[in-house]
Amino acid sequence: MKNTPRLFGWTGTVVLVGLMTTAVIVAQKVKVDSNPSAPFATYKTYAWTTGTAAPNPLADQRLHASVDRRLETRGLTENTASPDLVVTTHVTTQERQELVPTGFAYGPWWGGVGGGAYIETSVEGTLILDFYDAKTKQMVWRGVATATASEKPTKNTEKMNKALDKMFEKFPIQGGPVSTSGRQ
Repeated sequence: MKNTPRLFGWTGTVVLVGLMTTAVIVAQKVKVDSNPSAPFATYKTYAWTTGTAAPNPLADQRLHASVDRRLETRGLTENTASPDLVVTTHVTTQERQELVPTGFAYGPWWGGVGGGAYIETSVEGTLILDFYDAKTKQMVWRGVATATASEKPTKNTEKMNKALDKMFEKFPIQGGPVSTSGRQ
């Protein structure tokens, strides 16, 4: 019998599957919810209230500026004296750890091939954007986005803008496109 190399045997398939699972990328998740009886057509002004600031104050400033631009494109203006809507953001981060196998190991009765693993640590960020009716004090709209944070502020800004774009696609007050290259 001729000795031909096999591309994948049983162990090769397991190793290939193990390598593929280590390359899984966590996708950004965005969810929105709103009160269908809220009078969105009557809202013309808004004001900010204190929420949970981002760990990086510069990121918090960028977030508020980005929300401001999106609200401007929908005809809303900031008015701290008598707003129709009150806006707040909450930003949280949580460290996540995942066990990543580096190979396949099986017992000594099969020849004893070594394997191993390492722990991969990442930071998951959550952004919550809430709108309250200023008169009734009732929440009328909420957007929530979750994604893996980067060590690079520019990447996080890109992820934030992408999340806000997805949220505002379902915002009841429609408007024009938003420029994300403007103020920061």
